[in-house]
Amino acid sequence: MKRLLLATALAALMLVPVSSASAALTGEYAKFKTCPLSNPSVEACLYAESTTGQFTVGKKTVPLVNPQILKGGLFGREGIFGPVTFVGPTDGQVLSKAAQPVPGGLLGITAPTWWPQVLKDLFNETINNGFTGVTATVELAGTASNVKVSVINAATASGTAFSLPVKVKLSNPFLGSSCYIGSTSNPVKLNLTTGTTSPPAPNKPISGFPGEGSEDPEGRFIALKKNRLVDNSFSAPSASGCGGILFSWAVDPLVDSILGTPSPAGTNTAILEGTTYLGVAERLRPLQ
Repeated sequence: MKRLLLATALAALMLVPVSSASAALTGEYAKFKTCPLSNPSVEACLYAESTTGQFTVGKKTVPLVNPQILKGGLFGREGIFGPVTFVGPTDGQVLSKAAQPVPGGLLGITAPTWWPQVLKDLFNETINNGFTGVTATVELAGTASNVKVSVINAATASGTAFSLPVKVKLSNPFLGSSCYIGSTSNPVKLNLTTGTTSPPAPNKPISGFPGEGSEDPEGRFIALKKNRLVDNSFSAPSASGCGGILFSWAVDPLVDSILGTPSPAGTNTAILEGTTYLGVAERLRPLQ
């Protein structure tokens, strides 16, 4: 019943009279500043902020401690023809690059036994000198056109709500600036749902939640608070580019051994919890 009420609330928002009071894209409307409102086709503005959750790839689980934001514009009609069309925001940051600390960092990495002793000593000394702190940053792999959104699925906890290809950047001084799990050509494909997953073993079904809907008094947006997006059916490829061009041949396998990558579907999990805001474009345009 709550799912039906939420879907009805989304439709009913268009019927709420707009206040004649002056306003601007500031305060509670500031989140829609980069919505592509200049595109006349855009009917809605999306701002999905995840503040808690976790991302598990293979043997490593990284908690979400820094907010992750997905934003842009939407147009098109829901139904049998598939999800709406997603349009990237004006600042180009479809998915915010929020670095998350990796618990344990590189602890456990040691030089292979077959390396020359002098190289092993140098490697192990580098690790022991404090280069164990690692951050993981989920980045969009591709362009805004690769993002698929279904507002109806999100509201009714059925099917995929958000589909997007991502890659995970692993960063610390030792790993260099190009260490990734996934790439634009071989991404981690997330299909997030507010419903219940059906993953391959050994993972078991987990459930999301559409959120609790509340309307802006001015009738310009709806907030879906305490929503939960989940996916534990995706696979993750091997590490690449770790240690830079000269040493990735040696460092990539070490990173894989710690993370447990490549990791097949059924061994990875993404859980994102927060608030999704949906703004009515025609009611936000006058505030620009």
